[in-house]
Amino acid sequence: MKSILEGRPALKDEVYKIAEVAGYLWQNGWAERNGGNITVNVTDLVDDEIKALAPISDVKHIGVTLPALKGCYFYCKGTGKRMRDLARWPMDNGSIIRILDDCESYVIIADNPVMPTSELPSHLTVHAHLIETGSPYKATVHTHPIELVAMSHNREFLAKDVLTNILWSMIPETKAFCPLGLGVVPYELPGSNMLADSTLKELEDYDVVLWEKHGVFAKGLDVMDAFDQIDVLSKSAKIYINAKCMGFTPEGMSQEQMAEMTKAFNLPR
Repeated sequence: MKSILEGRPALKDEVYKIAEVAGYLWQNGWAERNGGNITVNVTDLVDDEIKALAPISDVKHIGVTLPALKGCYFYCKGTGKRMRDLARWPMDNGSIIRILDDCESYVIIADNPVMPTSELPSHLTVHAHLIETGSPYKATVHTHPIELVAMSHNREFLAKDVLTNILWSMIPETKAFCPLGLGVVPYELPGSNMLADSTLKELEDYDVVLWEKHGVFAKGLDVMDAFDQIDVLSKSAKIYINAKCMGFTPEGMSQEQMAEMTKAFNLPR
């Protein structure tokens, strides 16, 4: 069977970018077994031929009604699929779905009937909010960065912007490339509506949200942008933890030095 990617270089590039990021998540040790998810809005890359494609699955219910997503298309990592496999075979370990006109159901259209992640409702809820607010962001990534999750086990770090300021202060690049900082959601049952609602609220102020004792959820212009922000924050967490392992608490940049950066680079915070 011909792949939907054939003859569509822009869509192919986007899916291969997703595969590249999946490989990074695995190589970093952030995607054990089938851990983590990626969902990307590919609607802008869809042509009339794709819009006319017959579904290759039954109609599936999202579990929530999302009017902003009417007629949208998404690449979704498959449920139970591993990032290490997605990195090599993205269309065997994920699929492209079409949101139907009722805005509460979808069908799979390519390449194989791979069921999307069980966390699809929360991912799509975020995408609907992005569209409703006019955001240019097209990608969401959920993964389990070791050092950031480790830091979430210290309750002192979970107060608003405590971790943001620690991580910003470790290296200038973190403040420059993750200028909104890191939101925090207290522990909620994975896949629950409470987790989705709390995440959506934090994403109003942050591009990356830490789920206590679980992982992170990030949004970005594309999948690489979302990954980059997680990667930068993770580097700062490693610096902090390495310093603690050497027997001292890292001094970090001062508030004055970080304020100087905000002014010099015209950062939002």
